[in-house]
Formats: sequence, structure tokens, C-alpha cells
Amino acid sequence: MSASMRILEIPKRPDARLIAEFAKMVTPHLSDSMERLYAGGPQLRPMHREGKLAGPAFTVKTAPGDNLLVHKALDTARAGDVIVVDAGGFAEQAIIGELMMSRAKQRGIAGLVIWGAIRDSAEIGAGTYPVFACGVTHRGPYKDGPGEINVPVVIGGMAVNPGDIIVGDADGLVVIPQDQAAKILASAKAILAKETASMKQILAGTVDRGWVDKALKEKGYKI
Repeated sequence: MSASMRILEIPKRPDARLIAEFAKMVTPHLSDSMERLYAGGPQLRPMHREGKLAGPAFTVKTAPGDNLLVHKALDTARAGDVIVVDAGGFAEQAIIGELMMSRAKQRGIAGLVIWGAIRDSAEIGAGTYPVFACGVTHRGPYKDGPGEINVPVVIGGMAVNPGDIIVGDADGLVVIPQDQAAKILASAKAILAKETASMKQILAGTVDRGWVDKALKEKGYKI
């Protein structure tokens, strides 16, 4: 068997209760909790109208413009998984369209992340089933391979291992490594609490803005 013919299982899926907690978080708070260094980049955008995405990554590495292994993933991913496809960021052929999206939805797959293009964008864009991609084209895919399932992939400069927690919303995507999940979740919850308090101060007109002039003075500005 060649190195490009591996069809593997996710080694370990995160606990469903942990996924549910991450589903409550927004991507900016999660990104800030990872030092703002790890995100899917501005090219990976939500193609659906609205709808939160959260679940373990079921990864697919495929040749650009080819979706043979994506079809296999649609048949073998578990309910709640997020199919994450590394198609090289190549947007000349669509990797999925309305039919494949509908198959994923029917099987209970949490959503689709395509580092590549989609088609049937009007139909996908009118719905709430989570689909993220980096382009749109009418040109269809090939079904020749090669490809692999549940191997490490890179999407938008972001490394994804099988079983990593994927979270997506209107601002984009983040990937949470399982071994850092508890720490990142706790940080995101702390940021949420802090920003909630700040919003109350803003609405009440009691926010202290003294830090702005202080920062400017420290940088040499005359205030």
C-alpha cells in the first residue's frame, strides 16, 4: 500500500460534553486564548447563511480538484464529526455541492470544511448547515484520487489532526488540539466574562478609558 492510500480511523474523539461547551464559545475568544496565532485564515469563510459548527475533525487529504476520498468520508464519518478536507486551497474545481452537503446533513455529520472550492453556492448559502470553504466555482471535481483519510492536514495555514476540535462561526474557524482543550476553554470563558462586564460598563457610560492616554504617553506622545 502506498503512502497515499491510507484510510484510517480517528484515534480518539473528544468527549461530547466538551464539544457542547466549545459550541457555546465564539471564535474570537478561542483565538485570543491561543495567542491569536492559530486560525484558519480569512480565505476560509462560511458559505452557509448562519449556523454554528463544533465537532471533532474527520480529516481528508485529497489531490486538488478531486473528491473520491471525500465521498468515502461521507459514508464513514460518524454523526457529530466535522469532515475537514485539505484540497490544497485549489479553487478551480468544486469539491462538494448541494448533493454532497445534503448527504452529510442526512447522516448527522456536523458540517463540512473545504480547503478548496464548492458549487451550488446559492442553495448552500440559503441554509443553516455549516459549510466553510475558500472559493466557489461551477466546475466539478474529478474522482480519481489519490487521497487519505484521518491523517494530519493543513487548511489555511492551520494544522489539523484527526479528532481535533473544530469550531466555526461567522468570523471563521479555529482548531483546538485535544491536549490543550481544557486550558483553552477555561481561558475563553474568562474572556467572555471580562467582555460581558466591559459591555455593561460601555452601556452604562462608566468605562475607564484612561489606559489610552497612558499607552500613548509611554510611547512618547505628548498628550
